[in-house]
Amino acid sequence: MLQQMKSWTKNRGLNHKIAGKTAKWFTITAVALGLTFAGGGLQAHASAVHVAKNGDTFYFLSKQYGVNMDKLMKANPTIKATNIYQGLKITIPGSVSMNSTASAAPIAPGTSGFTPSLSVSSEKNVVEAWGKTFNYSKTLSVKATAYSAAASENGKWGAVDYFGNSLELGTIAVDPKIIPLGTKVLVTGHEHPGLPKKAFVAEARDIGGAIKGNRIDIFIPGSQSAVKQFGIQDIKLFIIE
Repeated sequence: MLQQMKSWTKNRGLNHKIAGKTAKWFTITAVALGLTFAGGGLQAHASAVHVAKNGDTFYFLSKQYGVNMDKLMKANPTIKATNIYQGLKITIPGSVSMNSTASAAPIAPGTSGFTPSLSVSSEKNVVEAWGKTFNYSKTLSVKATAYSAAASENGKWGAVDYFGNSLELGTIAVDPKIIPLGTKVLVTGHEHPGLPKKAFVAEARDIGGAIKGNRIDIFIPGSQSAVKQFGIQDIKLFIIE
């Protein structure tokens, strides 16, 4: 019944493209945390708070702040690695070190300081993204649109996926005949400030009346007008294990 209602109520449009959201960077309460300066370096002897921007990942932040990635993830148990979005507050555990006082602002992905990574080894069916390696079974070229949490796009059920879970970054709507629900994929080839650059992990958790064949609809947190500007994009999916 839920599937029928979701199929009937979700009729995703085809016109969506980009709108910039102001990236709000990290905040460290310097006085409260007690910063010490030595040799031009900056060190905070307590946990700090990073306000996420588009493209942030645990891997990127662990390198940026010199923090073990496992410790970083354990310090943020309620945050899923596939659901880091702009404005999310992330705890940076322990002593945070930076090379110089000029480094107080984090390095944006895409600048000379950091380039989001994506490499594929088709011979081994392995794809590397953001420093993590995935085995994949096959690739799939699809047309992609995007949707928001707006009521007009989600019908009477509201901003939930097919299973009744809240929509979040990493949710995609699919044609279950092409991509079975529950399938995990690495999405590549997209362009939108509300999505991580180069690649991100997503899961087929939703369906839609207009999502037929080699089509997907990507949920993007943000205003309806911003998400709408995604438009129609040619996307390559890696079906990961």
